[in-house]
Amino acid sequence: MNAEQLRSIIAAGLACTHLEVDGDGRHWSAVVVSESFTGLRLIARHQKVYATLGQKIQTDEVHALSMKTYTPAEWAALPR
Repeated sequence: MNAEQLRSIIAAGLACTHLEVDGDGRHWSAVVVSESFTGLRLIARHQKVYATLGQKIQTDEVHALSMKTYTPAEWAALPR
């Protein structure tokens, strides 16, 4: 699996206003910005992202995924 494939899988399962994916084929990092994270704690946000991966996370096709999850308002407030 490559970064674009993983990005497409997450985007297909979760409406994202911003999505970055990087990694080496097994270990990944992602920045996910979604309105659906509003009002959710960090663990619930991560569970939403993991849910998009389905069997790929369970079968070790995606071994590890480190995430930073934000609502659009949180993302807009970050210093750049």
